[in-house]
Amino acid sequence: MHPIKYEDMSVRDLYNSDSSNNKLAHFGSLASLAAVDGVIDESEMSVLKQFAHKLQITDEEFKEVMKAENKYPIDHQVSYEKRLERFFDLMKVIFADNEVSDNEMVLLKRYAIGLGFPTEEADNLIEKSVAIFTGKIDFDDFKYLVKK
Repeated sequence: MHPIKYEDMSVRDLYNSDSSNNKLAHFGSLASLAAVDGVIDESEMSVLKQFAHKLQITDEEFKEVMKAENKYPIDHQVSYEKRLERFFDLMKVIFADNEVSDNEMVLLKRYAIGLGFPTEEADNLIEKSVAIFTGKIDFDDFKYLVKK
């Protein structure tokens, strides 16, 4: 496999090619979200480094994504199923270490809203997803999931 040449890639290319680039696009979106207020503080940088590790982003890719001139938009999906799939992918990354920090929760909400979920729906989705991924679901939800 050839190394990624950023100067030859558009942001759209990141979303339309292989899994490795898809991970990079996810990470780029998260980095852009963290920088939305103009500054990435220490705690946000710490979370981004955790995500980079979970997504297997190389040091070179990390440095390239973190350049101020690079802005990676969230790939807003029209289809509810596609939005849910993107969100699920992110949940898998977050829970790769079996925990979720407060900073990750903040980025998770920004990401859900960026994907196109209304704020209230994003809150509900996050609450249910965290319960599912941590195994803290009630019996009715368990029964529903098992029957589905």
